[in-house]
Amino acid sequence: MKFGRVIGTLVATQHYAGLTGIKFLIVQLLDRQLKPQGDPVIAADGTAQAGPGELVCVLGGREAALALPEKFVPVDHAIAAIIDIVDVADEPNLPPANVRWWEGGRRGDPA
Repeated sequence: MKFGRVIGTLVATQHYAGLTGIKFLIVQLLDRQLKPQGDPVIAADGTAQAGPGELVCVLGGREAALALPEKFVPVDHAIAAIIDIVDVADEPNLPPANVRWWEGGRRGDPA
């Protein structure tokens, strides 16, 4: 799984039958510091709720289809989760530090 930021939507009037009702979103993949990494990808929205500006968890490869209602569909990327909070440890082997990012304005600013 990788971090991604939804940067747009895609509308397709003709598509594979197993993808009927699935939203397609344009996602910029991100590195561990949440900075853009590579080119944007088209991802099927397995949550049916993601939208522009949201931080999401993206699956790639064959496993991407597992996030969708129909499991055998031709997709390379799918959104498996909308991320609310990311806790980051200062060092990989230490418990999480008191660092929190609040996404989407759902919970307000951290205290």
